[in-house]
Amino acid sequence: PLTLEEVRMLVELFYLPYHHGTLAQELLEHFRWLRANSLSVGVPGTAPDACGGTRWRGRAQSFQLLCAQTCRLHSRFVSTASRALLYDLHPYLWDIRNLLLAASAFVLWLGCQSITAPILLGRDAEPWACRGGLFGELQALLPVGNSCDLFYHPPPLFPSSQLYVLRPLLPLDKVGAVAWRGCSEVALGQAGLQAQLSHALALAARLLGPFLSLSPEYTFVLEDESGPCGYAAGVLHAEGFLQQRDNSWLPAMRHKYPRDLGAGGPALGQEAVLFFHAEPLAVPPPVLRRFPSLVQLGTAPRVLDVGPSRSLALCLLSALRANGSRGVFCQVSDADRQQLSFYSKLG
Repeated sequence: PLTLEEVRMLVELFYLPYHHGTLAQELLEHFRWLRANSLSVGVPGTAPDACGGTRWRGRAQSFQLLCAQTCRLHSRFVSTASRALLYDLHPYLWDIRNLLLAASAFVLWLGCQSITAPILLGRDAEPWACRGGLFGELQALLPVGNSCDLFYHPPPLFPSSQLYVLRPLLPLDKVGAVAWRGCSEVALGQAGLQAQLSHALALAARLLGPFLSLSPEYTFVLEDESGPCGYAAGVLHAEGFLQQRDNSWLPAMRHKYPRDLGAGGPALGQEAVLFFHAEPLAVPPPVLRRFPSLVQLGTAPRVLDVGPSRSLALCLLSALRANGSRGVFCQVSDADRQQLSFYSKLG
């Protein structure tokens, strides 16, 4: 059964309409302070502001721990609560869990950046656009908080106790290297592709290579107890990214994977190699003017709960919005029913 401490946490998250319990107040205070003081991060240890950076990281760690406790509470509640109680309260706890996954990863991402521009909130939303309570206040603190259509989604019919972790992908560390391989497997699995080891790297490079090579700072990874199970990759300025991809990245890939490399092999290997030698489709200029940023997301087939997928999207969009993006687009083949279905479920 739930412990007394876990019941107290549950009550404090949903205390009174205009008054939060201790846990909820701590979450809000930490998040407000971390967002407002994010410029103090990334300074060298000998710099005058080193104390500010140390303090920021200390509060970020406290916020991460509170978020992790809440995510564990959701998992425990699904596993132990009576069915009647579970179906009454789960939608609220599920909402908070998903929002804290995004907020926690966003704070981790802030700790890896040195943002020199203010975090933009855009136009104020109408009062009815944001929900009340802790969820509404946390939502308003995310840079995309006024985009109310991003935050509403019905909870799953069958609640899952699966624990998830969402964080930025750091390509240079060992954990990042493992996550990169896992994200590649996720991308292949979501596309319905199964490849031999000899062709897996070419397929992974085709799906995620440009993002990891040219815009690694906007990449996030979702993990469950079995390892990486989702990814989100983005580009702040898509026009320059696409030009750089076509002028430098693609020629390097063509040299690495010559046209005749896939000849005589499986069709999937041939397709992966030929992709690098095909002329990429141009994005219409009106699209780039209105939606200057590019995004790509995916989750493994085993992720049946749409909540963590939406957390991935919220985190990536918040990171792009924090640096001034005013709109995003994604590129999907009209024949790729799986990807079209995935993005449609995200709304």
